Amino acid sequence: MASPLFSSLAFLVLILVARSSEAKDFLVGGNTESWEIPSSPSKTLNHWAEANRFQVGDSLVWKYDDKKDSVLEVTREHYLSCNTSSPIAEHRDGNTVVKLPRSGPYYFISGAEGACEKGEKLIVVVMSGRQRRSGGISPAPSPMEYDGPTMAPMSGGRKLTVGIKGGLVGVLAVMVMVARIL
Repeated sequence: MASPLFSSLAFLVLILVARSSEAKDFLVGGNTESWEIPSSPSKTLNHWAEANRFQVGDSLVWKYDDKKDSVLEVTREHYLSCNTSSPIAEHRDGNTVVKLPRSGPYYFISGAEGACEKGEKLIVVVMSGRQRRSGGISPAPSPMEYDGPTMAPMSGGRKLTVGIKGGLVGVLAVMVMVARIL
């Protein structure tokens, strides 16, 4: 019969696995005043995006004045040229939530006249599900492919979770040591 400590550790493993696969909501720029023309080239939203790791199923959340601005999801070409004429999706509600259903780059620009040209735009690169489960970092698309973030680090978003691989290895090592003691 398994000891209560061993059962508790097994339960902890299940919790870690479940929590590491939760989708996250990312407040764009980290605060409610971020969707605006950047104050300097070093304060772009792409710098924020580079510091986060986005996974399939995560969501981006924008907070902005719906009377003055909007969020347009666009193609790479329209991102680079700040073309607002035919977006993939247009959001004007001031509290925009965009789910990220696939891996790869997503391109967003401001719908306010002249704002994109002044830097109010964002590229988010979503990691594939395979890298999410393994805890590995995927190679970022070449900078020649698009003008955006490169390699994203391992953390970010509303919750910081332990990756499945790292969490499982640590918990399993503790379980083996406890089993040897018992």
